[in-house]
Amino acid sequence: MDQYRVYGNPIKQSRSPIIHQTFAQQTQQQLNYKSEYVELDQFEQTVKEFVTNGGKGANITVPFKEQALTICDQLTERAKLAGAVNTLSFIDGKILGDNTDGQGLVQDLLNNNVQLKNSRILLLGAGGAAKGVVLPLLAQQPETIVIANRTIAKAESLINNFNNNKLSALGFLELGNEKFDLIINATSASLSGNVPPIAKELLANTDCYDMVYGKELTPFLSWAKENGAKKVIDGLGMLVGQAAESFRIWRGVQPEVATVLQKLR
Repeated sequence: MDQYRVYGNPIKQSRSPIIHQTFAQQTQQQLNYKSEYVELDQFEQTVKEFVTNGGKGANITVPFKEQALTICDQLTERAKLAGAVNTLSFIDGKILGDNTDGQGLVQDLLNNNVQLKNSRILLLGAGGAAKGVVLPLLAQQPETIVIANRTIAKAESLINNFNNNKLSALGFLELGNEKFDLIINATSASLSGNVPPIAKELLANTDCYDMVYGKELTPFLSWAKENGAKKVIDGLGMLVGQAAESFRIWRGVQPEVATVLQKLR
């Protein structure tokens, strides 16, 4: 049976095995997908042993996505621009790296009827989570994407990778009262119970998305709802969407995400 893994540290919280096993049942694919905890200094060795033992592919989660980039023989354009890899495919002993996070986000936004074409998007944060989604968002032909970050130099460095005049960079406090159609929180603020330091006026009548998810609304989405956001969406659909894209790359079939999302909720 074809073997797949998700590698991370920590990994107990991962929902990837249940997602992929459900996709496999849905599409009549025979595979075994498991999560595996990896010591911080054992990542490369673990992956290479898995390849040697006939593994077919792996998903990569925190904190190994940047390191995964360095062990690949070949990278997709979206992985190169993201500077991180979350999907590895092993073909003829070679390691191919891809990043499906942005595709997962875009698909989830479209599934939630969020208009992306000609829209004004505010992306909060300029770290790894933000990097992975810029290219797929640009492919949807928005009017503008403003990347806002605590240190503006980091946001500027991110947009310099893309050479696209729809992108601009600002500090959180320089946003003023600009109007946006969609605000995406790619900071880790929600994980520590905080909200990004932006004016609450920006939230009114705006679709708000948080890449983080939990049993309850995240702090950012609760705050957005209190301040008149039109729609609030958490990142669980992005998780299922990026998994669906990985599954398609590996197995050549497109699984259906709605029932899996319902199951996880």
